[in-house]
Amino acid sequence: MKSNKSISFLFSTVGVLIMVVVVAAVCMIANVVKVRLDFTEDKLFTLSQGTKDILQSLDTPVELRFYCSQGGSDAAQLFVKNYSRNVDDLLKEYSKAAKGKLRVKRYNPEPDSDAEDMARADGVEGQMINTGDTIYMGIAVSCLDSTVALPFLAPVRERLLEYDITRAIARVSNPEKVKIGILTDLPMFGTPMNPMMMQQQQASQPWTVVSELKRDFDVVELHSDVEEIDENINTLLVVHPKNLPDQTLFALDQFVLRGGHLIAFVDPLFRLDPAAMSQQNPMARMDVASNMEKLFTAWGMSFDSTRVVADKNYPTMLSGQGGQAAEFLTVLSLTSDAFDEKNISTAQIDNMLLAFPGCFSGTPASGLTKEVLIKSSTNSQLVDKLMAERNALISRDFQPSNKEYEMAIMLLGKFKTAFPEGAPKKAAAENGNDSEKDSEKDSATAATETKPSLKESAQDGSVILVGDVDMLHDNFSVRVSSIFGQRFVQPLNGNLTLAQNLVEQMAGSSSLINMRSRATLNRPFTVIQEYRAKAEAQYQSQLLELENRLNEARNKISELQQAKSEGSQKFILSDEQRAELSEYRKSEAEAAKRLKEVRKNLRKDITSLENNLTWINTAGMAFVVVLVGIVIAIIKRKRTAAK
Repeated sequence: MKSNKSISFLFSTVGVLIMVVVVAAVCMIANVVKVRLDFTEDKLFTLSQGTKDILQSLDTPVELRFYCSQGGSDAAQLFVKNYSRNVDDLLKEYSKAAKGKLRVKRYNPEPDSDAEDMARADGVEGQMINTGDTIYMGIAVSCLDSTVALPFLAPVRERLLEYDITRAIARVSNPEKVKIGILTDLPMFGTPMNPMMMQQQQASQPWTVVSELKRDFDVVELHSDVEEIDENINTLLVVHPKNLPDQTLFALDQFVLRGGHLIAFVDPLFRLDPAAMSQQNPMARMDVASNMEKLFTAWGMSFDSTRVVADKNYPTMLSGQGGQAAEFLTVLSLTSDAFDEKNISTAQIDNMLLAFPGCFSGTPASGLTKEVLIKSSTNSQLVDKLMAERNALISRDFQPSNKEYEMAIMLLGKFKTAFPEGAPKKAAAENGNDSEKDSEKDSATAATETKPSLKESAQDGSVILVGDVDMLHDNFSVRVSSIFGQRFVQPLNGNLTLAQNLVEQMAGSSSLINMRSRATLNRPFTVIQEYRAKAEAQYQSQLLELENRLNEARNKISELQQAKSEGSQKFILSDEQRAELSEYRKSEAEAAKRLKEVRKNLRKDITSLENNLTWINTAGMAFVVVLVGIVIAIIKRKRTAAK
């Protein structure tokens, strides 16, 4: 008995010692070999394939300098510590993936130190926080004589951190920028302050989409009077082309035929059109449609400039009448089901916001093929743009077409000209005395007309058509915030991402697309949206029935009123009218009561569903852990009993 106890004590002591040695060994190995495991569904903390491709393609060593303050008050250290750890971990992944081609150096720019002078020379400036401390947290990337700085790594852009760093590396390793053009009459490039009109006009910032594209491309601004596209431009954005003259359409036509890549954003109802907003006439304000009908027709396509898409599967909650929140069916909050998962530009986008979008239809002309990039659900219909903002009426009369509307398409293949007879003749000047400027334009046009026009593209080309312009405006795509006096942009959705993806795809640079797309991933409650749409469809028929009953009663009273004889009895209700009015009021009360009950049940069901999903998400994992623990305890108990 004593021997058994000694053996048991020996084994238990040895077991504890062995366990201590094993734990110590694991800790030592873990301290030397650090492994990060990413359990997020979309691998948000793992370098994307686009980053790996750029790092592996480096043929010249790149140096990355990370400036991060380590001292200061407790508040300053707390502000920097957590985020700087994430940045540091990410940079270690970069260094590992680059296999020696990327050198990462870390500096603590203390006041009056050489490191602080280096940071300022690199374009990384210190930022003063509320405590009075000046902190540094920026990155400078250099290759040979080229340096790109990220002056301050704001936590609000954490999801774009990998994209910002990789883009900086790509820029210094390939400093030559591709030239692209943006043809528009909108103030996308900003407007400077006019000292002569300080009271009437204020300077405006460029749209964020332009600022972001300028970071990667040499962007040239063009206007609607352009008659020839620069030969050095291989990708061209056309934004809100209202009433383009034939000379401009011809220039675009020849641009596509010579192999240029065209991305056109048109819109049946661009409510932020400055030219329309300045009009006093309400009907003139509705002149906000843009189209390129002549070119579209030549390509076998058409764009509906009179109607917008309403979709019950993708509504957006906005403030309606009386400040009450309401679902707007013509402002679409798209989910992943709306995008082409095979196209590189849309494959990883899962949310976008389109306001009063239009749709394309038709069969591509001979030699062309079509890919649908963005489409509506089948629970959608087209509504007249004059009714686009009358959401209550649209919801009441909604009749799904069971058809998917094409809101963005790509045309591929050999394009044919929309001007088979050659360059269009310029209209004669209205005034007899032409200015010198007009004469120069006429000479340029005449010179252009002497050139033989292209009739068909020699090689396969590509054109992308998007049926919404609002998506590019800052109001619908980003949130701009100011931190320590610096302007930072946070994407609200995938709008900006899609625009950048399309340009990079057409310009032949797609390595950045993957990481930018996943930086705007969203997890909308699609189940709730679908349930809400089904529930509303169920009571919509009841609503229409009640509306018809009310209208029928009103029409009957009107008929009886008209049938009365003239005279003193004209404004006195007859017994028949009183009975009809009483019946009408009773019907109205019953209808109101039924509608109230239906809406109450609808809200109750949706609230119940949301609560159930919340409980499943929060308590589900804890329940699984407890269940696994119980199972393990039962198994151990059975094994102990068996011994």
